This record gives sequence, structure tokens and C-alpha cells, in this order.
Amino acid sequence: GSMFKETNQKFSFETEILRTGAYTHDPVTNPEAMPIYMTTAFNVEDLDDLEQRYAEHGFCYNRNRNANRTALAELVAQMEGGEAAIVSSSGMAAIYNSILASVKAGDHIIADQTLYGETVEIFTDIMALYGVETTSVDCTDMEAVKAAFRPNTKLIYAETIANPMMTVVDVKGLADFAHQHGAQLVIDNTFMTAVGFKPLEYGADAVVISLTKFANGHSDAVCGALISNQSFIDKAYKFQVLIGSQADPFTSWLVARGLRTVYLRVSKQMENAQKLAELLAVSPHVEKVYYPGLATHGQFELAKKQFTHGFGGMISIILPENRQKMNQFMRKLNLAHYAMTLGGYRTTLSYPVLSSHYDMPEEERQKIGITHGMLRISVGIENTEDLLHDFKQALTVYDD
Repeated sequence: GSMFKETNQKFSFETEILRTGAYTHDPVTNPEAMPIYMTTAFNVEDLDDLEQRYAEHGFCYNRNRNANRTALAELVAQMEGGEAAIVSSSGMAAIYNSILASVKAGDHIIADQTLYGETVEIFTDIMALYGVETTSVDCTDMEAVKAAFRPNTKLIYAETIANPMMTVVDVKGLADFAHQHGAQLVIDNTFMTAVGFKPLEYGADAVVISLTKFANGHSDAVCGALISNQSFIDKAYKFQVLIGSQADPFTSWLVARGLRTVYLRVSKQMENAQKLAELLAVSPHVEKVYYPGLATHGQFELAKKQFTHGFGGMISIILPENRQKMNQFMRKLNLAHYAMTLGGYRTTLSYPVLSSHYDMPEEERQKIGITHGMLRISVGIENTEDLLHDFKQALTVYDD
């Protein structure tokens, strides 16, 4: 079009500053890596061009569409086996969006009793204000789920592997039950990613992921995704545009870059986690190990059936309730560091009582088993022997 043509006309200094080099002279086609489209808008030729872009869902304004976000949405939809996806400014935004697209005032939600703490707060502190009631139950117990079901129940919400108890839900069982009664099932697949499990293949209606974690894998981007069928995503997309919770171009670019190696990283993290869980399980200093890949795990048989590639990269352990010793243990570790995130390429630790479940009342924490001796481990891609040896030597602080 004409506006991309060069004009020989010279303008004054302050005008030239605005227009020179605004567009590339040569067509820049097929770069090996996706460029970052750091622009709030895309110039339009005229009104016909504008209407044409609307018709084909082209690029006009960044909050609606951006090439990096669109590319990432296509990638995560393909990865999780869904028709479409939206990419959000955080995992929390994706979670909130999934709930908004599932319920309205007067509806009822059944949520698993063990979820990421702030997910619980969406139900209690936001949805409750708008006439949506939530009942939390142990979603590993189908009878409890059935007992909690009401005529106005429209959503069942659970995590593939619950944070931080590592309980495993029967996704197909929950999906079948929800669908028999006209409800939808949303599953948070953050802990497994599509490498380990694809909830949509087991009947879930929608999947949310905090892409911040294993998906991006480099602890440098906060981002989330919601994946589902086209009509669910159309609804969620409209909410996202209005709320303005879309991911920015640079973050979208970073996460797409991180995802290119997700299979290699998560495969290695699962392998390391299995070995580390086995080591911790025989340590005299560790009172309990929560990991779906151990035969002692409450849902081991189900986990074996659902997870064919490994049991995830997350482990929770119970150490003696001695804060001074736990501090010493953390300081003695060379490879694992405390970090308020998970899923990165390095092994990191977190203490649920002072992080993910800090706002949960003590008696509720105790009820689901989050004690003051609990430490959550996000396993990295270190050399397996190095990692095992490091935990072994650090545990010696409990010898005396």
C-alpha cells in the first residue's frame, strides 16, 4: 500500500524523527526466530483495509491481538490438544478467566479441597461476592463429589496433581460425572504440562496452566493459558479483552521460546524427581514423602494409569517440626535454593505454610495435611547423581 512507499519529500526535523525508519525497506520474511512485535497498534491503510482486518481477525490493537501472543496461543492449544487457547498475563488470570467462562450468578461450583491457595481465594473472595457459591471437597473421593453436587452445579474445578499434597484426581471419572449432570470440568495442569498428561484427552472441558512454571521453565516470565474448544475460548477471549488480562508481546515471545525445550526439560525433571523421591523415602530423617510415583502414594494405581510418561517434577516432604534444623538443612544444600516459584530448570524449595498457603487458616491447613514440617521441592534438570548426593549430605544436619 501507498503508506509504505518512500516519499522524496523532506520534512522538518521534529517530523522526520517520527517517520524515518518507521517501516523496513526490504521485506523481512521468514526469520529463523520469531521477532518480538513490541507495538501497541498496527497501521491501517484505509477504512476498507480496517474492515478487512476485522473480518479475518487481523492485527489492529495489541490488547485484542498481537502476533507473539497469537503464536503462543496456537502453540499451547496444539500442545494440550485443544481447538483454541487464550494467553494471559499470569496463571491466575487464566484461572479466573476459566471460571468466568463457566458460571454466572446463582450457579454452584465444586472445587477440590487441595488447590493453589490463591485459586481458593478466587472462589471465596471474588466469586462469592457475585452470587456464586463454592463447596470444597476431596475430589479423589467420587462419593464426596457426588454428595456435594447440586442442581445448579455448573463447574467442577481440580488440579491434575494438587498443590502441595500431590494428590491425583481421576480426570476421566470427574469428567464423565460432570457431563452426565450438565456441568463442566476445568483442570489446572500446571504441575504436569502436556508432556506428562493431557486432561482434554480424558474428557476435561478446559485446561488452565500457569505457563510461568514448567512450561516456560526458566523462571523469567509470568504468564498463563486457558485451552478448550472454540466456543469456550470465544467466551473467555471476550472477557480477557474487556478485563485486559492479556500477556504482553515480550512475555509471549519468552514463553514460546521456553516451550521449545519443554519435552526435554520435563522428561528430565520427572526422571530426577522419581529418583529423588525414592532417596527421600528411605531417609530416616524424612517423615513422609508425597510423590505420585511412589507405591506408598494414595493414588499410585490411578497415577500409573493416567501418567504414562512420568509422575511430575514436584515432591512434598515432611521433615521434623524444628525450624532451626530446617534452616540449617536449607543452607547446607548447594544446588536447591528457596524460590517462590516452581518448574524452573534449577531445583527450588518452597515452604507452603509461609507461601502458597500462607493465607489459609491454620486449622484448614492442618486438616488437609499442610504442616509446619512440610517442604515442597520443584526438581530441576541437574545431573541426577549430583542432585541426590546434595540432598543426602544436607540431610546429615538431622544426624545429631
